[in-house]
Amino acid sequence: MIVCCGEALIDMLPRKLTSSEDVFLPVPGGAIFNTAIALGRLGEDVGFISGISTDMFGTQLVEALNASHVSESYCIRNDQPTTLAFVKLTDGNAKYSFFDEQSAGRNISQQDLPTISADVEALHFGAISLIPEPCGSTYETLLLKQAPSHVISLDPNIRISFIKDAEKHRARIKRMAEASDIIKVSDEDLAWIAETSNERSQIDQWLSASASIVIITRGGDGADVYTKNYHFNSPAIKTTIVDTVGAGDTFNAGLLSGLKRANLLRKDKLVSIGQDDLEKAVHLANKVASITVSRAGANPPWKHEL
Repeated sequence: MIVCCGEALIDMLPRKLTSSEDVFLPVPGGAIFNTAIALGRLGEDVGFISGISTDMFGTQLVEALNASHVSESYCIRNDQPTTLAFVKLTDGNAKYSFFDEQSAGRNISQQDLPTISADVEALHFGAISLIPEPCGSTYETLLLKQAPSHVISLDPNIRISFIKDAEKHRARIKRMAEASDIIKVSDEDLAWIAETSNERSQIDQWLSASASIVIITRGGDGADVYTKNYHFNSPAIKTTIVDTVGAGDTFNAGLLSGLKRANLLRKDKLVSIGQDDLEKAVHLANKVASITVSRAGANPPWKHEL
């Protein structure tokens, strides 16, 4: 099983009524939630760790997990409200305003964490769940505890408008990255984390720590992929972009699914992964993401759509 660890929220997506009035449509989302949904639709055995409310929006989130064959057995249910993220789209690019105070997802602590079962091979982390407390420290603790025995995937997925203490968050990301096997960041996220235009210095630092694979996504310019032994660019797949909501999240799912299908989602195999195998996994990631951006909202493809 692959377990995705992080936020589940409701994206309030802008829409127009037939009378041309502007409204918001509540849609299940969250970066880590989107990755779990995409993995389930790709046919992978996937679980999800998050604090999920028992309110009406929390029920909507659980129903979405069930519909995409994601196990809710690790979810931490409580009666605090669901996080809401209001989305503004400009030329297809999403900007967010978060409402997260005292939410079900934010207030989980280390004492709430479930026991990770023996059938879990990999855990995926990232995004806004790493920013606020106490959930930020909770997920960091979980990653550091599981890193010696499980494949760790990390996508920091920086949301600057949500970060109140930049130095504290950079320090957390760097600690988590240095214990991760797979790191995927956008070029913009990498510049923010490293605070320098010298990308390669930060990439080499991660590869010298524990990372076997570092991937820098560059939108229409594809993804640059680095290991200790080689580097290549995986071209983006051309498509008509409706919006970019969930693009990086579903890229992560495609990558993990590709590695899993090739029986490579193990620490020892990632260390020596061959370029051909990795190129196939990254191509699948690009393909999954290209389908997601071709339709509204974070609506990742099912396996049969590939």
